[in-house]
Amino acid sequence: MYGYGFGYWRFDWTYMLLVIGMLLSLAASGRVKSTFARFKRVRSASGLTGAMAAQRILRSAGITDVQVVHIQGSLTDHYDPRTKRLALSDEVFGSDSLAAVGVAAHECGHAIQHATGYGPLELRSAIVPAANIGANLSWPLFVAGLIFSIQPLLTVGIVLFSLAVLFQLVTLPVEINASSRALRNLESLGILGDHELSGARKVLSAAALTYVAALASSILQLLRLLILAGGRRRDD
Repeated sequence: MYGYGFGYWRFDWTYMLLVIGMLLSLAASGRVKSTFARFKRVRSASGLTGAMAAQRILRSAGITDVQVVHIQGSLTDHYDPRTKRLALSDEVFGSDSLAAVGVAAHECGHAIQHATGYGPLELRSAIVPAANIGANLSWPLFVAGLIFSIQPLLTVGIVLFSLAVLFQLVTLPVEINASSRALRNLESLGILGDHELSGARKVLSAAALTYVAALASSILQLLRLLILAGGRRRDD
């Protein structure tokens, strides 16, 4: 966006914050895709597919009410605590690669978090509705506040967007913990050998970077809102 001031058009430098966030996200996404592609070509010695590994981990944890299902797409794997469905994607469900087994074990980590009442996961689930509202309404309200110079709308927009940032902040330890559980289970159950664990660890570490990048990008966007709101107050 360009703003008018002192007789000329000047560039809104806060756009650089968005660009930095976008570059971080793109770099993290590229890293996880390339790492996954590398280790999906390496078969695990056990021969267990992602689905089989998930079922073994869940059984060992005493979890019998979670259904392991196949879902279309690439890297669309997730655990849904509402339906207790552990969904594994095309490249994970039926594959016996190190990448597939590592991702499946990670999703099992979320199922175990849910079964054991892991605090950060429960907090994340609790704030999902508020975070969704914040993500959808924050920018329209904030922009309206800028256009019509209504300070309360600027404040509400910032508060709502802060909820989305809070969600990203809580998500990070949830994901890191799920990966830690995954690696412990893969080792203790003998699903992967010592030399294979390093490959799974690289896949999960690359995936964790995407959450770090998402949090950093959200913080940069929040900083931009604060800067723009401060500039509007000075203009008034």
